Amino acid sequence: MIIIAFAPKSSKVLPNIFCKNFKHCAVLVPRGHNFTMYQFSSHKNVAKIDIRLRDLRLLCAHGWCFVYVPGDVRSNFNPRGAWTCVDMSKRAIGLHAPFIWSPDALYKKLCE
Repeated sequence: MIIIAFAPKSSKVLPNIFCKNFKHCAVLVPRGHNFTMYQFSSHKNVAKIDIRLRDLRLLCAHGWCFVYVPGDVRSNFNPRGAWTCVDMSKRAIGLHAPFIWSPDALYKKLCE
């Protein structure tokens, strides 16, 4: 199982201008009872953060939405090669959709 987390706020300028509901997304991978969050900040700069269930509740309280995707992370998943947070998320779940560029479009595609 992979969890894609969508955030309503971002510190970047362009997502705040062009994106409507969700401004950022991140990949959560379960590791036992905890999770590993791949947080994209810039090209070739991805933070790997260990979080617990309590942290997920805090993120949910601050407006984050979570979409559960069945399956495991692809074996050739390299988060450092991604250009955007959406590109990193699509690589993690193995989604080939060249016209999905924003977190809103990715959320809509995953919730179909």
